[in-house]
Amino acid sequence: MSNYRRRRRFSRRQKTCQFCTEGREHFDYKDVSLLQRFVSDRGKIRPRRQSGTCARHQRRLSVAIKRARHVALLPFVANVDR
Repeated sequence: MSNYRRRRRFSRRQKTCQFCTEGREHFDYKDVSLLQRFVSDRGKIRPRRQSGTCARHQRRLSVAIKRARHVALLPFVANVDR
C-alpha cells in the first residue's frame, strides 16, 4: 500500500503569469473589474499560488488593490449576514 501512495504523486501544471504574457507593467487602481478578480469573496487578496501571477506583478497588484480600498472603490471586508 505504501508503494501505491508513492506512485500516485502528480505534477502540477506550471502556471504562467497572465500579465507577463500580455506585457502589462502598470495596474490602475481605478480598474475595479480587473482588481476584483484577484480578491476573494471575503475581501482578501488571493495569494500567488491561486492567482498564478509572478512575484513582481503580485506586489504591484496588491498595491493597486490597497489603493482602491483606500479610495473606497473596493471593500476592505465582505458584507456577511449573520
